[in-house]
Amino acid sequence: MSADRDAQSGLEGEMTRDEVVRFFHERQRHWVARDIDALANQHAPNGTVHSPMFGNLSGRAAIAESYHRLYTAFPDWSTQPDELIVDGDTVAQPFKATATHVGEFMGLPGTKHRTHIQGVLLMHMADGLIQHERRLYDFSMLLMQVGVLKGKPGY
Repeated sequence: MSADRDAQSGLEGEMTRDEVVRFFHERQRHWVARDIDALANQHAPNGTVHSPMFGNLSGRAAIAESYHRLYTAFPDWSTQPDELIVDGDTVAQPFKATATHVGEFMGLPGTKHRTHIQGVLLMHMADGLIQHERRLYDFSMLLMQVGVLKGKPGY
């Protein structure tokens, strides 16, 4: 790593803010393209993901499978990221997502129900890749929107 990069980031191995922003702009292009392999390859080979939808995942193959399952159940999944919050090697990405439930999800065949969620992805970066990701969003609301859970009227 160059001395200039060390000076910008303050810590050896840590990405600069500009590098993080470029990484996530590229990531958004992969989301738009629904490029499962490219999305998975942005995670470390031994990376982990904690997801309300897919549970605890470890390793790139399991993470790639979760993207595949997401796009099978919700083929038009669209993520609109908000401004990144970057603190050293920790990144928070608020987002909104919309999708139509078309394929099997949680044992429920496609309902064609439209879903809308918002949340935040909390990530720890290492060696230019996502080492750990925690996905936070209102999973109960998603389940209600597709019909897995029933809510009380007025909520």
